[in-house]
Amino acid sequence: MVSRLEKLAVQRIAIEGISPEIDGGRFPAKAVAGEPVEVEADIFSDGHDKIAAALLYRAEHEADWREAPMALFDNDRWRGTFIPELNARYLYTIIAWRDRFESWRDEISKKHAAGVDIAVELVEGRNLIEEAVSASPRAGDEDRGVLAAVIAAVDATEDRTTRFEAMMAAGVSVAMERAAAREALTQREPPLPLTVDRQRAAFGAWYELMPRSMSDDPQRHGTFDDVIGKLDYVSKLGFDVLYFPPIHPIGTAFRKGKNNTLTPGPDDPGSPYAIGSPEGGHDAIHPQLGSFEDFARLVKAARDQGLEIAIDFAIQCSPDHPWIKDHPEWFDWRPDGTIKYAENPPKKYQDIVNVDFYGKGFPDLWYALRDIVLFWARHEVRIFRVDNPHTKPFPFWEWMIAEVQTQYPDAIFLAEAFTRPKVMKRLAKVGFTQSYSYFTWRNTKWELTTYLTELTQTDSKFVMRPNFFVNTPDINPVFLQTSGRPGFRTRLVLAASLGGNYGVYSGFELCEATPVPGKEEYLDSEKYEIKAWDWDRPGHIRPDIALMNRLRRAHPALQVFANVTFYNAWNDNILYYGKATPDKTDFILFAVNLDPHNAQGCDFEVPLWEFGLPDEASIEAEDLVNGNRFTWYGKIQHVWLDPHNNPYAIWRLNPLGDTAR
Repeated sequence: MVSRLEKLAVQRIAIEGISPEIDGGRFPAKAVAGEPVEVEADIFSDGHDKIAAALLYRAEHEADWREAPMALFDNDRWRGTFIPELNARYLYTIIAWRDRFESWRDEISKKHAAGVDIAVELVEGRNLIEEAVSASPRAGDEDRGVLAAVIAAVDATEDRTTRFEAMMAAGVSVAMERAAAREALTQREPPLPLTVDRQRAAFGAWYELMPRSMSDDPQRHGTFDDVIGKLDYVSKLGFDVLYFPPIHPIGTAFRKGKNNTLTPGPDDPGSPYAIGSPEGGHDAIHPQLGSFEDFARLVKAARDQGLEIAIDFAIQCSPDHPWIKDHPEWFDWRPDGTIKYAENPPKKYQDIVNVDFYGKGFPDLWYALRDIVLFWARHEVRIFRVDNPHTKPFPFWEWMIAEVQTQYPDAIFLAEAFTRPKVMKRLAKVGFTQSYSYFTWRNTKWELTTYLTELTQTDSKFVMRPNFFVNTPDINPVFLQTSGRPGFRTRLVLAASLGGNYGVYSGFELCEATPVPGKEEYLDSEKYEIKAWDWDRPGHIRPDIALMNRLRRAHPALQVFANVTFYNAWNDNILYYGKATPDKTDFILFAVNLDPHNAQGCDFEVPLWEFGLPDEASIEAEDLVNGNRFTWYGKIQHVWLDPHNNPYAIWRLNPLGDTAR
């Protein structure tokens, strides 16, 4: 039996400061199938011997590890990458070892250069090679052949220089790297978890609409067939995801009327978030929307248009929900025999009651909620926007999301949690694929640069994928209420260019912003009444939306979230930034006027240094808004942005001219 001392004695390599490593491996980092995962660590040992390191990775269901090399890049800091190909849960770790052959090469090279006798060292090198050929289980036939040939060449001559050169050949080092035994092999234990999602998890444009308002007649409840009629509209705007608030039966008890009143009229449809009636609950469809056959037809029609359907998973019930009668133990009853309705002070939701996660219904309630998600997954839904997840237990989400993704690894969960930063981050850690964010309220240059820096340059980038919604049925931002059409164009460009994922709630493209006085809410909110939109209303910004979505699809630089760099523009009202692919073949610059009322201009720096060019160099650029091409001469240029004409500018840099296109 190996003693603790014997185990400890061989662990001579320190592996520290791994990135990504979320809470010591308690939670998984996030990645995208088919895209590189970069891992860094501090790796070092005692003494002066050379060391080597590698990444090990595999999908959880796979038995065998795959290996990717790591390389030293700065002060004991090592880096390596691997590409997980599957939409699955992965494990990864780091191994490191003392490289006896490279240590020998380093030592003998110095002695040979200094004219020191190397006769003994040549014997040592030959022995290391022979050991790799004869004793190492890692040596493959090809490497054995290379190394055996080196031994033969060394044994065929007494000339020390010839023997030295034979063993120092580059091919020998490569073969020994693969074949030689790994001394003092150290492995980081336990392996670290990694959730590898499909691409839509990291990149997508969302459009939210209320299906019941798609009839274009406020007197007629919309249907799924009406939504099918709008798919071409949404598709031509370039969106990827079409998201619906709850589509379930709506209760009548304490139903809300127009503008959230407690006195509804007989024709008021109620809030879709008051889920449940005698017609069914979370596994039912509002009968006025259509049948499950109609829903299936909608899902297929959307897919044919390049759109994926997302639905709302809201864990709340109308007082008429079947669960209250069938499973009273799933709710928290007060001494007077009533259930407390939901509140988010000062907001009150008299038409909604909440379930009791830790009451007498545990764990049956948890299984039932999981099964609701699995039910809709079987109906071809793979994207779920989750309402107020921060008011439900973290352990529930960690368990439920893992349960669903075990059966449907392509399932995506968006956390609608506008709450404290650490709570939002915890939800991302426990499994939410995407997160709503504070972007909706970040308007100034300092606010935007600070917030984006936090999201892209701290460990948040490994767990949080923000979805930059510009508005929601619940949030009519003050900026949009007061900025007019220029503000809508500005916020669109910021969201679509800075966010890998972003979303708009219908009406945004029409610059709809009429508020309840003094509140961030919409007057005559669609949550409480059926609306009929004039989709061609003057002043709409559909061309801007189509442009941004077209650019997002065409340019790989815009399909990554954490690659934003803010550059110098000497005006606090102009946000100036760039996004580029690692090889800089796709390099996009944005200048956005944050002042929706006044024209702003400034000098700014063209980042010539990113291409290794001096300050006085020239560079070709293409105006991606207007299509013209030109050449910038020198680092300092000037831009003028009129909010009523051109509130933003977008350029593609092309240092090699047309040959780089």
